[in-house]
Amino acid sequence: MVSDALTFAHRFIPGEGGRVLLLLHGTGGDEDDLLPFGHKLDPHAALLSPRGQVLERGMPRFFRRLAEGVFDEADLHARTADLARFIEQAIEHYGLTGRPVTAAGFSNGANIAASVLLSNPGLLHSALLFRAMVPFQPASKPVLTGTLVRIGGGLHDPIVPRENTERLARLLEDAGADVTLDWRNAGHGLASGEVESARDWLAELSGPTR
Repeated sequence: MVSDALTFAHRFIPGEGGRVLLLLHGTGGDEDDLLPFGHKLDPHAALLSPRGQVLERGMPRFFRRLAEGVFDEADLHARTADLARFIEQAIEHYGLTGRPVTAAGFSNGANIAASVLLSNPGLLHSALLFRAMVPFQPASKPVLTGTLVRIGGGLHDPIVPRENTERLARLLEDAGADVTLDWRNAGHGLASGEVESARDWLAELSGPTR
């Protein structure tokens, strides 16, 4: 479903429970890519899945990059603000006020989810970040007390160095977030059992989810 009042092409699937899953695809994905993934993570959640508005050689992304692992920070900040505004608009448009929003992002989608966490504390209740990097270094420390974050890292990821993943975890922890770092014997793709483990973590989160 797409509304003229909302700025991103997206899909919205109402759920039976209290949680809203914000699904953020990787490079080359779209608003349909992570819907099955969202149903696996929480079959009762409402699903909100936007499409990135940047094209890189015809592939949708959420923000521009200058090279592999080198982000266009000016564009990142502008696109993060656009996504945060979309989340706020969608919450109001779909009558989701008061329901906790959990971002679930992969690669480029995980990076912009981390950027939203750092730029807009309190907008997200929690986040699942698969193969994420540090999006930027905040000028001042955000306050993320009470925010729950699970970072999924691949020990053999050729794109995201282990040090970068660990630095992201420290950055979020220093801001007060409750961070779980889940290492897998994998590359940039998801490992067997990783989604199921993330599902179990999500089911145990504090706060109203059903």
